[in-house]
Amino acid sequence: MAINLEKGQRINLEKGGGTKLQNICVGINWGAINKKSLFGGTSKESVDLDGSCVVYDAAKKKLDVVSFQKLKSSDGAIKHSGDDLTGDLDGDDGLDNEVISVDLAKLNPAAEFVAFFVNSFRGQDFKDIPFASIRIYEGTPGKVVEEFAKYNIANDASFAGSVTMVLGVLYKRNGDWKFNAIGTPTKDKKIDETVVTIQQNFL
Repeated sequence: MAINLEKGQRINLEKGGGTKLQNICVGINWGAINKKSLFGGTSKESVDLDGSCVVYDAAKKKLDVVSFQKLKSSDGAIKHSGDDLTGDLDGDDGLDNEVISVDLAKLNPAAEFVAFFVNSFRGQDFKDIPFASIRIYEGTPGKVVEEFAKYNIANDASFAGSVTMVLGVLYKRNGDWKFNAIGTPTKDKKIDETVVTIQQNFL
């Protein structure tokens, strides 16, 4: 049964019977913006949302960043599906445009926090991007087993006026991984800025 998360909620990453989740994915889906022309027609404006992941140790020191600039973590545990530069040009196809997958068992033993965030690369406002949504689920890029957090950022007024948001943070307590659902916009414009904001405010 899916776990419906609210912002600020924390959950244990285990299923019935105490089985620990091992493979976690973050999927991002969005569309192109419909622009009206002076002559009454419409055109499509491509949207480039960038999903990223940053890993910190117990001292909140950055260990690694996975993004469109680096598609695989140094330990091989985190993989990015690649940069989608346009979004769905022909309407929502129901598939994620970018997926970040994490194999918790392969993470660097020093890793204590794994944070996920999204930037609008061209500075397009979240409120203007059709069906922009982000979800975290158990499974792989090709198979969703159980979705346990989703944010419809296009339809949430709290994201209006923003181009960056922090989705949530995986964190380790007593050897077990838990998840903190954050879902908060930030004022950052670039990935490096967001990495520092998370370090200072969300760990």
